[in-house]
Amino acid sequence: MPWVLLGAAIATEVAGTLALRASDGLSRLVPSITVAVGYLASFGLLAIVLKSLPVGIVYAIWAAVGVALVAIFGKIMFNDPVPPIAIAGMVLIVAGVALVSLSGAKTH
Repeated sequence: MPWVLLGAAIATEVAGTLALRASDGLSRLVPSITVAVGYLASFGLLAIVLKSLPVGIVYAIWAAVGVALVAIFGKIMFNDPVPPIAIAGMVLIVAGVALVSLSGAKTH
């Protein structure tokens, strides 16, 4: 269950970040509300996840997957640039997080 909640925390953080990009400096109401709801939901879900999983693992996965998804959806939705070197860096980050996750860290 904590892994499902972590996935939901990642999804809500990504939605909040993409809404931040769409909010035009928090000047558009609906995207601005989505930013607040997305971030509050993400941190609330993270708080629940951290009751049973180690903070280092959780934060690494949350951050790495979030960065990769924001870059992908930013390119799709806003045509943001994603240079090849940035893609390589994100692949390395996600691979590193995968290795950390496989290190055998146990739940609380």
